[in-house]
Amino acid sequence: MEKFKTRLQRGEATTGEALEIFDALDPVNLEFMMGRWQGSELRTNHPLDGFLETTNWYGKEFLDPDQVHPLLFLDGNNQIFKISPSPLVMNLGLRLPILKLQAMKPVLRFMTSLLKTEASQSRIRMMEYRQKVSATMIYDHLPIHDIFRKVDDNTVFGLMDFKGVPQPFFFILQRDIAKR
Repeated sequence: MEKFKTRLQRGEATTGEALEIFDALDPVNLEFMMGRWQGSELRTNHPLDGFLETTNWYGKEFLDPDQVHPLLFLDGNNQIFKISPSPLVMNLGLRLPILKLQAMKPVLRFMTSLLKTEASQSRIRMMEYRQKVSATMIYDHLPIHDIFRKVDDNTVFGLMDFKGVPQPFFFILQRDIAKR
C-alpha cells in the first residue's frame, strides 16, 4: 500500500504499476459507493491523461443503483453541474492532444456547459473484472465501464475500461463528506 500512496501523491504511474495496485486492492459494494465523490487522474501515459483536468472535472455522484451521474464538472463560479457524456467529446479527447492544453480550458468549459443535464446517465452494478467482483459503473450511452477498488473508507481507485481503447484509464475518487 505504501507504493500506492507514493504514486497517488505523485499522480503518476506506469500502466503496469497501476494495474498491480488495482489488483491488490479490495472490491467495494454498491452501498459503499453511494454519495458524491471528487476525482483526480492518475497519469499513466493514457491518451486521456490531462483531458478531464482541463475540462474542470469534479467527480461522480451515486444516488442509487439506477441513478448515477458519471460526470460532474465545476463551472466558472465553482458550482457543480452534471453532464450527459458525449461520444463525440470523448473521441476528440482521445484523438486531439491539443485539447489537454490549459489554453483550451475555456473552450472545453463551454463545450461541457452545453451538455448539462439532470437526468441520470449511468447505473452501478456488481460485476467481475480481473478476477474480483466489485462495484462497476456502466454508462448508458458509451461503451465504458468504471470499476472501483477500495483504498480506504473515503478513497477508491477507479479503472475506466473503454471498448476499443486497449489501455485502461485510472483515477482516484475521494468521498465528498459533505454530500455523503
